[in-house]
Amino acid sequence: MTSNTTDNQPLRSWLLLGFLSLVWGSSFILIKKGLMAFSPGEVGAYRIVSAAAVLLPLSLPRIAKLNRKQIGNLAVVGLVGSFLPAFLFAKAQTQLSSSITGVLNALTPLFVVVIGALFFKAKITVRNGLGLLIAFIGVIILISVKEGSSSITSLSSINAYALLVILATICYGINLNIIKHWFNALKPVEITAISLLLALPVALGYLLLQTDFTHKLIHEDGALMAAGYLTILGVLGTAVSLILFNGLVKIASPVFASSVTYLIPIVAIGWGVWDGEVLLPGHFMGMIAVITGVWIGNRKKKKQVIAAPSSSA
Repeated sequence: MTSNTTDNQPLRSWLLLGFLSLVWGSSFILIKKGLMAFSPGEVGAYRIVSAAAVLLPLSLPRIAKLNRKQIGNLAVVGLVGSFLPAFLFAKAQTQLSSSITGVLNALTPLFVVVIGALFFKAKITVRNGLGLLIAFIGVIILISVKEGSSSITSLSSINAYALLVILATICYGINLNIIKHWFNALKPVEITAISLLLALPVALGYLLLQTDFTHKLIHEDGALMAAGYLTILGVLGTAVSLILFNGLVKIASPVFASSVTYLIPIVAIGWGVWDGEVLLPGHFMGMIAVITGVWIGNRKKKKQVIAAPSSSA
């Protein structure tokens, strides 16, 4: 039995890697489809509600075992790591293609390093700095390319909505450092489930009291389909995928598990092109620079790279 299980691990690892890359890389096209019927606020709130709801069997039995300080810290994790990014990504994609958003999301591991150095006494190596510089140049290229032109425009005409994605990745960087330094005693699945539970009342209250979500769901054409896309995003993209990623880390090497960071943008670009998004030569230049910078800057930061995808959009 043991021999068979060991023999199956490489295949299981590849299957898990492929599934996670597909699901997390599809997050951005699912947000785009959700925005066809709902506002950015509704998309962000419903994403949190659906993810938190599916994890209730894990979160409810465990939250009673925590002390007040742990609950307060997990509330911060829910706000910074899930709630705010969900709204930022949705708002950004009202004016930004899903493929470009997917590439910018790859900056998360670099911001893990930066936030760690600024606030948690981690060190930035020369390799980290070089990666940051290359990725930054790629970001500038990406947000400076104007549709309808093959050239890069002036900085005065950049797509400022890309800054919302960058802000979301900064939130992820803060969140992952908080998890690393504040929650050594809790498992990642517990942290995710309980933090989402604590964000649930705010998201649900906003959705039901401050938006027309239920009215749209009942009366507007296409709303049910859009809600279905967002349910997939919340349930598979957040809840199920996190549990599977933790399993991948256990049965595969850290380097293998971290490779999902570089596969997510490829899937996002593929979905974007399939959906008719136009990518110009400047976009490809920026994408290559961002992914190259992330790869260079994180080759020696395996633990941080592993953590980053678990908060992916």
